[in-house]
Amino acid sequence: MTKYYLAVDIGASSGRLILGHLENGKIVLEEVHRFENGMVKKDGELCWEFDRLFVEIKDGLKKCKELGKIPVSMGVDTWGVDYVLLDEAGQVLGNTVGYRDHRTEGMDEEVYKIIPQEKLYERTGIQKEIFNTIYQLMAVKKKHPEYLEKADTLLHVPDYFHYLLTGKKTCEYTEATTGQLVSPLTKDWDYELIDMLGYPRKMFQKLIMPGTPIGHLTKEVQEEVGFDLVVVAPATHDTGSAVLAVPANDDDFIYISSGTWSLMGLERKEADCSLKSCGMNLTNEGGYGGRFRYLKNIMGLWMIQSVRHEFQDKYGFGEICQMAEEAKDFPSRVDANAQCFLSPENMTKEIQDYCRRTGQQVPETLGQIATVIYTSLAECYARTAKSLEEMTGRTYSRIHIVGGGANAGYLNELTAKATGKEVHAGPTEATAIGNITAQMLEAGEFRSVEEARTAIHQSFDIKIYK
Repeated sequence: MTKYYLAVDIGASSGRLILGHLENGKIVLEEVHRFENGMVKKDGELCWEFDRLFVEIKDGLKKCKELGKIPVSMGVDTWGVDYVLLDEAGQVLGNTVGYRDHRTEGMDEEVYKIIPQEKLYERTGIQKEIFNTIYQLMAVKKKHPEYLEKADTLLHVPDYFHYLLTGKKTCEYTEATTGQLVSPLTKDWDYELIDMLGYPRKMFQKLIMPGTPIGHLTKEVQEEVGFDLVVVAPATHDTGSAVLAVPANDDDFIYISSGTWSLMGLERKEADCSLKSCGMNLTNEGGYGGRFRYLKNIMGLWMIQSVRHEFQDKYGFGEICQMAEEAKDFPSRVDANAQCFLSPENMTKEIQDYCRRTGQQVPETLGQIATVIYTSLAECYARTAKSLEEMTGRTYSRIHIVGGGANAGYLNELTAKATGKEVHAGPTEATAIGNITAQMLEAGEFRSVEEARTAIHQSFDIKIYK
């Protein structure tokens, strides 16, 4: 009997359910369901549609049943930092506000009145991003204190879906670390910090590690989808899953998990919470097996996705890459990490305004705008590689690009050129592969991470850019 494992992989712009199984030592994937995702305006706030997403998850489970490929286990991974607050009856308090909403503006200052930025980094090792859970909770405390008073449980997004599936409340470690409230020393919530900030301690569930079985489907879900399985927590932060799928067993590489965001970094056994690391805005997020993902958050393909929408989605990403290549001599550059690109009304206009403000030539065509984005990203990657090498005191010979961005051939060429390193692109479905791999490791299909990564290397195409 073939054993199937199901990854529910939900990113900021789309979600997918992917079945995986082993065949002659190789991992074989099959996409069973795909759906759109994005934030919608509700009461003037940018919110996620979790009810709709849960219906999509169940629709995907029903498709597994129709195919006659019933998984033995499943796990959900999503983006980081966002969460829901539940009252004692398990009902969501307030809107399901997303990280691009502007409610966190000024909340960093509120947090730093209680604990200075450097001290916060020393305690958590997490880079400052205005949308981290720590600042989102401060926004709730200032604007809706009644929610915190009624809150019984805080669940990050993947934990919330696991709860809807099983009725069990858990918080998975890799996702929790993104919020800036976990200690890298104890690998548990920093309760002292939580108390200082005035967030109710009782909301925070005991942390579980990736690979932990959570439980079976609830009776209601079983009746609706037609079968039962075990829900196993993967590295529920999508980057944590993607990094597990990097097809390499040495340590001579830097990875880029490339999608809506580009997460560029290294795997390490210890966190670096030094002032110097803080100054470089590098972060120590949790990884599989208690490791750390020492990385930088870079704006990534969000900019190109937004511009594509503004051109009515008329062109595929491959066509846009081609147009960018044709306009490759266009000289202007932007800071791919500038705050103005996080959630602009119009990305195209924002890029043009940035070039205008900085006295550069203003891009007019889609090709020119795309080449500005791609070259700016590649240069940002090169600077980040230098920072990582400075912090570790060593140089790395290659870059592994995993995730959807591995398909952006032109960007990969620019990255190889800007960094002076060999670029290995693929696998593109790294997040789903990492999610499935964690389930397979738990089931004993692989004896170790090394064995799993060898299988991943043999199972998927890797393209090399010199």
